[in-house]
Amino acid sequence: MSPEIHSSNFLTDNPALYEQQFPDPEHLAARFVVDLVGRFGGGKSVLDVGCGTGRDARYWTGQGFDVVGLDSSERMVEHAGNSCPGAEFVVGDMRDFALGRRFDVITCLDSALLYCHTNAELHGFLARCRDHLEPGGLLIAEMRNGAFFLGNIELLDGVRERTVVWEGVPYRSRTRLWIDHAAQLLRRRRVWDWPGCAEPLDQRSAWRLLFPLELRSYLDSAGFEVLALFDEPGPRTDAPWEPDAALSDRLSGDRLHLVARLVPEQS
Repeated sequence: MSPEIHSSNFLTDNPALYEQQFPDPEHLAARFVVDLVGRFGGGKSVLDVGCGTGRDARYWTGQGFDVVGLDSSERMVEHAGNSCPGAEFVVGDMRDFALGRRFDVITCLDSALLYCHTNAELHGFLARCRDHLEPGGLLIAEMRNGAFFLGNIELLDGVRERTVVWEGVPYRSRTRLWIDHAAQLLRRRRVWDWPGCAEPLDQRSAWRLLFPLELRSYLDSAGFEVLALFDEPGPRTDAPWEPDAALSDRLSGDRLHLVARLVPEQS
């Protein structure tokens, strides 16, 4: 018998399936952040925007960090709270949230920043970060690199099929990516089916494609100083993340990693 499935957004509404689809047993994403915080002088309070299942928060709290996670999915937030009681989790929109406190570090991983599709949404998110960071606090983000798609169709070639088994049931996804040049978006269509499924579940999403110099411009206008902008290594690069790894600034890879510091206001 299939487990209960919620299908408004197939993966984010089914957190256990999400972790099965995207495992991180070595905590590469969380370790990546801890290493960058150590390198660039961050503190111990963290706001994780787009916290998902709370998997990274579980690691960080074990390392002595004070963590608040924010996500737009109620089911993700509920799952995170149950699996990581040592952190606080809230439902909120990354483009318009107000938590009434400041943090030493804000993280935004797995391309969550790219759900800000318009210029106004990007400005709104960075303004929220500015209002929630301590002076000199760090913004650490990990996302797809818009520059990678200049003449590169590696990720746009055909339909990719994948099957993940959850509670004994095989869930098959077929995914196609394409670029909406006018809107500067990477669009995705993903169709799910599984045994006993009445009809395939067809879901669509998109990410803003940002170029490195464009991202620098947004950050500068929002009052941030870019400390590091690199393509590899990272938690999702072919050369896996290792502590103290040298940072490549070629910016030709699929991923883009950012460390920026909020510039203290001059009195």
